[in-house]
Amino acid sequence: MAAVSESINPPGWRGEIRSTLLLAWPLVLTNVSQMALGTTDVILIGRLGPSSLAAGALATNLYFVFVIFAIGLVTATAPMIAIELGRRRHSVRDVRRSVRQGMWAAVAVSIPIWLILWNGEAIFLLLGQDPEVAAAGAPYLRTLQWSILPFTLYTVLRNYVAALERPVFALWVAMAAIPVNALLVWALIFGQLGLPELGLPGAGIGTTITNILMFAGFVVIVSVDRRFRRYRLFGRFWRADWQRFRDVWRIGLPIAVTLVFEVSIFNAAAFLMGLIGADELAAHAIAIQLASLAFMVPLGIGMAATVRVGLALGRGDTDGITRAGWTAMALALAFAVMAAATFLFAGRPIVGIFLDLNAAENQRVIGLAVTFLVFAGIFQLVDAGQAAALGMLRGLGDTRMPMILAALGYWGIGLSLSAGLAFPAGWGGAGIWTGLATGLAAVAVMLTARWMLRERLGLVTAGPPRGLEQAV
Repeated sequence: MAAVSESINPPGWRGEIRSTLLLAWPLVLTNVSQMALGTTDVILIGRLGPSSLAAGALATNLYFVFVIFAIGLVTATAPMIAIELGRRRHSVRDVRRSVRQGMWAAVAVSIPIWLILWNGEAIFLLLGQDPEVAAAGAPYLRTLQWSILPFTLYTVLRNYVAALERPVFALWVAMAAIPVNALLVWALIFGQLGLPELGLPGAGIGTTITNILMFAGFVVIVSVDRRFRRYRLFGRFWRADWQRFRDVWRIGLPIAVTLVFEVSIFNAAAFLMGLIGADELAAHAIAIQLASLAFMVPLGIGMAATVRVGLALGRGDTDGITRAGWTAMALALAFAVMAAATFLFAGRPIVGIFLDLNAAENQRVIGLAVTFLVFAGIFQLVDAGQAAALGMLRGLGDTRMPMILAALGYWGIGLSLSAGLAFPAGWGGAGIWTGLATGLAAVAVMLTARWMLRERLGLVTAGPPRGLEQAV
């Protein structure tokens, strides 16, 4: 437990930067690796043609609304474990309780999600999508949906090792999954290696198998490695702990809803693009995939901020809270500048990863995707800022008000502006992306202001934040 022991002695600014980077880089690379799984699917699906790419994008966008909700729910385990370890660095029982009940919550939330996604085609039609695209996307969704439970269980274990400041194990699992997923999806889509040619549904099956293997690999790691096995996470797994189970939902539900607000505005943008045309939707799928890939870096830094702030809060170190938060914000913004420059000045070569730049039938989609990447580059700074601020506030156990602010910014401002600019104002796809950028900027400003007022608002106390006493 050397890493956790180091956290008990609060470092200065230079030490905080070092500690945050040591924690963040495996989280960032794990996020990128996990995003690479989805990117691989998009690239392989794109080889089936623009129509399949549009159908896959439709199904994936609906899927992510629900998977991100499940992930957000079990994210409650990260601050719960970090605050407990900040107070008592050798705590075992309470850490184990949080992990177990996080897994119970994963099972509980997956079942109703499966029932909903099984009716994906009806949902697409209800949202006004093209019937042919909806019919093509539904079979893919029905195979992809089963990946939610193993991935959510994997996320619980990832939060566990991150709170112990040993996230490199999650990185190993995620990186190993990339070639496995690519091979499975390729073989099942195109009928290679003696497997049947399944087209789009094959991508869902391959992804589900990969997620099962990721969870299984993590189970082996935490059961065998001496630094993790002392927690005996799976001993008496069936034993109920209803108070802790309720705590996971009480803390995690606002996180889940906040994430859904954030992700669903992009999904809603995809549905709006679908109303404009299939080319716009295909171009949007490429641009949003690249923007999401870049977002994995500030997201990982925000996750590191949750742990670092939580540890400082647990030990009652207000200066450490300040250092942990602002360090994460600075690192996230520094990366955002580089990502923005890449999107602005190298858009066309990047789009060439997904589509043949020389094919005549792809030219309109390519032009739209390059244009959308310009907008994606512009909002990298505010996107990184809101990701870091959310992580900082979660470290304080502050999840309910950020949820409200997210709803106001993403939907009240972002989505309404996207729809208004795209259709009444006649801006088309550019209007949708302008609205997205504005909504993200609004959320970033409000969350950062809340962080700056944290002491005045009573978010920082000598012990755990109000509402977490029972949870830890």
